[in-house]
Amino acid sequence: MSPDYPRELTRRSVLTGMVIGALLTPCNVYSGLKIGWSFNMSIAAALLSYAFWRMAEDLFGAPRWGLLENNINQTTASASASIISSGLVAPIPALALLTGRQPGWNTLWLWVLAVSTLGVVVAIVMRRPMIERQGLMFPAGVATAETVREIYGRSAEALARVRMLFGAAGLAGGLKLIGDFWLSWSRWSPPLALPARGALGTGGISAGNLGLSLDPSLLMIGFGAIIGTRAGISLLLGACVAWVGLGPWALAQGWAQAGAADSAWFGPLVEWLIWPGVTLMTAASLTSFALTVIRLRRKGPRATAHLATPALPIPVRAFVLGAVAAVSLVVWLQHALFDIGWGAALAAVVLSLALAVVASRVVGETGIPPIGAIGKVAQLGLGALAPGNVTTNLMGANVTGGAAGQCADLLNDLRTGALLGATPAYQIIAQCFGVLAGSLVGSAVYLILIPDPVAQLLTPEWPAPAVATWKAVAEVLAQGLHALPTGSVPAMALAAVTGITLATGEALLPRRMARWLPSGAALGLAFVIPAWIAISLFMGAMAAACLRLLAPNWAARFVLAIAAGLVAGESLAGIAGALASLLGA
Repeated sequence: MSPDYPRELTRRSVLTGMVIGALLTPCNVYSGLKIGWSFNMSIAAALLSYAFWRMAEDLFGAPRWGLLENNINQTTASASASIISSGLVAPIPALALLTGRQPGWNTLWLWVLAVSTLGVVVAIVMRRPMIERQGLMFPAGVATAETVREIYGRSAEALARVRMLFGAAGLAGGLKLIGDFWLSWSRWSPPLALPARGALGTGGISAGNLGLSLDPSLLMIGFGAIIGTRAGISLLLGACVAWVGLGPWALAQGWAQAGAADSAWFGPLVEWLIWPGVTLMTAASLTSFALTVIRLRRKGPRATAHLATPALPIPVRAFVLGAVAAVSLVVWLQHALFDIGWGAALAAVVLSLALAVVASRVVGETGIPPIGAIGKVAQLGLGALAPGNVTTNLMGANVTGGAAGQCADLLNDLRTGALLGATPAYQIIAQCFGVLAGSLVGSAVYLILIPDPVAQLLTPEWPAPAVATWKAVAEVLAQGLHALPTGSVPAMALAAVTGITLATGEALLPRRMARWLPSGAALGLAFVIPAWIAISLFMGAMAAACLRLLAPNWAARFVLAIAAGLVAGESLAGIAGALASLLGA
């Protein structure tokens, strides 16, 4: 079967991408609120669309689903699914926790749309210098292109992967629904306990109190298979440090309060553990980010080729009109929705344009989007510009993180298109439709899942580590160090040194040695999510590693599809359960 089909930007390619994106976006919103991470949906979208249109071709004689049509579909769907970088699982809920302001759907989707569109504008400018001139890899884009080529070269293989994906989704979704509506799956904790010391008085601390449990969630197993061995081990190590070491120590010192004897003490303990955890994540991320930028600058003219005037993939007049409209809308919405001053609003846009370029360069080199680090840089900058104003701090930085995330996503897709021979202008149009779909659906899903952020977030059910991080940075910038819990400052200092050391070692040591270092970001994440989630993620990572060792060919074919199915199935079932509860209330 030849992959060279002339059809590309068609109504069905865009609509298919919007529909698949609307189905996959809730998965990223759900997982983002659970563990603060999301999943690149390009490959899943390509597989799902191929299976659907292949069936439609066989049963109803539909036109052949071409390779370039599928590329438009995956561009649209991935743009939709990446919408969470525009604030839905970090600054927007953090703002609700700090100020009680929860935007309604009518304003939320427009805000998310505007912030994401700004990222599309930057990506249009960066396509030629980063992809054509410098030839940056954009690893996720390359992986998608290779998968799409394989789909059209080995159609039976693609259908087998889709069957695995649907089977895993059915299993995870079915177990989630059974646990929510019929049986009550409960976590299992080993009958172990630590002796009580200091302020705790008599009585021990059980494994269940510390969250050292096995959780029936297959979503976390799937995500663990995706994140890899190093991240999985780092999470387990971080959980041991936080929940076996620092947590009981803070209790003994009287810096944290114990909860009920028969429950997990996540809420009381995370109020203290969040500070060293956030510090560790932030220090590691910013150090890694800074060292990457320094390394790129040392490459000389090639690394600064983006300063040359680029040729645009769309007419200049259309670009200028679109860019002016996007910038004007973002500035106006900051002022109209959040009472941010005009100067600070414009500064947030200028900062977002600059940092989106830097983030895209990092993604092109490493494949890792530094959205968290970019957000912290923006928070620090806006904190200096508007000290004490948490709304300006959060929502101004939201502009930067959202633009960087959508810019990186489009450049990944444009790298895929360059390898497949696609038309960049068509992909940009597809990205805009995907952003629209993701804004509408993602905003609705967030409001359905989290109608009461103050009561729901930073709990065992919704740990929301990204929310915790943004909230913590905003609080410190607004109130100063005196607002921190007793005993947390020395722990934060040690965490900062640890994060800087690990990130520096990872950047400077030879690769064969650096890969044995724990990930500072993953270590810190384990401080702000329940231990049972870290354990499940570790188990998933180890299961995938064992499969790759014992059956490398089978694992290369199916592990990613099965993992994506587990994530999608439980996420969609969880959203269905939340919607059913809302309608039944």
